[in-house]
Amino acid sequence: MAKEKTVYVCAGCGHESPKWQGRCPACGEWNTFKEMTIRPAKSSPAWSGTGSAEAKPILLSNVNAEEEPRIDMHDAELNRVLGGGLVPGSLVLIGGEPGIGKSTLLLQTILGLSERRVLYASGEESERQIKLRADRLSKRQPAPNGDGSLYLICETRIEQILTHCKNLQPELLIIDSIQTMSVEGVESSPGSITQIRESAAALLKFAKENAVPVLIVGHITKEGSIAGPKVLEHIVDTVLQFEGDRHYFYRILRSIKNRFGSTSELGIYEMRAEGLRPVDNPSELLLSQQKQELSGIAITAAIEGVRPFLIETQALVSSAAYGTPQRSATGFDLRRLNMLLAVLEKRVGFKLMQKDVFLNIAGGLRVADTAMDLAVIAAVLSSNVDTAIDSTTCMCGEVGLSGEIRPVSRIEQRIAEAQKLGFQRILVPENNIKGLNLKLFRGIEITPVGRVEQALRELFG
Repeated sequence: MAKEKTVYVCAGCGHESPKWQGRCPACGEWNTFKEMTIRPAKSSPAWSGTGSAEAKPILLSNVNAEEEPRIDMHDAELNRVLGGGLVPGSLVLIGGEPGIGKSTLLLQTILGLSERRVLYASGEESERQIKLRADRLSKRQPAPNGDGSLYLICETRIEQILTHCKNLQPELLIIDSIQTMSVEGVESSPGSITQIRESAAALLKFAKENAVPVLIVGHITKEGSIAGPKVLEHIVDTVLQFEGDRHYFYRILRSIKNRFGSTSELGIYEMRAEGLRPVDNPSELLLSQQKQELSGIAITAAIEGVRPFLIETQALVSSAAYGTPQRSATGFDLRRLNMLLAVLEKRVGFKLMQKDVFLNIAGGLRVADTAMDLAVIAAVLSSNVDTAIDSTTCMCGEVGLSGEIRPVSRIEQRIAEAQKLGFQRILVPENNIKGLNLKLFRGIEITPVGRVEQALRELFG
């Protein structure tokens, strides 16, 4: 008979070692090995699957390549981030900070799936707690014939959950959360590396063999990464990050990994007392409605995925109160801000060495679109000279180290979004003008700029 053995598992990548090591040879992280005692796993009929014991090779030309119809989640934002809907048999991991709204998002979504049978397995809440939150979110009633009903089970053992799945035959399975689940035969507490890995492997086998999509809620660490071994993110098909600032009402759903769609999509929600409301037009919410023009504010036309929206960039430049000037950025890469300040000082001639610079992207968003460079420089200079930028003017453009304004992608969509929101003028890179049909954009002035100093002359005269 096989005996128990003690191994050391890396918390970062899941690499196993017979002895403790200071540095993981697989991922290079330090002090990540944890001691685990592994017992021989017992055969469990609950998740043994219904597939054949032997897998036979098959010709690639004989594989059915027809795309399966996706499951409509009745949520435009969630469907967009998933790539058009939920794929049958997929394993989706949703991570986020405590209290950000992960369980609320899943519960209100499955409450709208009245045509499908759903099993909600919770290891964190009781049936009464889930019922109270469900009543707050909606007044959904199960179908009379039993199809499309939402079933609850408060269980932390994977074998028992999959036994209920075998009897109930759900069309969608929710696991809340993976850190509370455990597999028999593994001598460790729920939430450990081995338990998370074995639980995810069991759910993956169930999803693929039965073509049932599984949505998993995952905790995150204080660094912001998914708690548990890195192999968890490799096992699942899609990793969604639900993020937001507690001081804002907006929540952002990002796709970090997606085998069935793009990873550049994002969904925006507004947190309300009755749940999360999808935001169809984020531009109107991300722009301030104040009529008074203030310095240090510039509007940029950004794109995340296939969606264009206008973002308000705020900057504050003041004299350094202490010897070392401060550089702070919220929602923007701090290293890129330092690079843009160096360009502004070297190429344009504005001395900012002895001044504090604070940058904020309004609405609590984090945007990585390089087309924001021009708006960042304009906002910083506007605050430095205390001169407001015309509120009907927006801009987009990537700034190079030599001070040139480089072209950006999807310029037509950016201009169309600015035109739709009533902006009268937009500054674009001059190389984007080539091949652009200006007749399509009547009512908005398109100003091409090639260098930073030219753009600043257009804005400040």
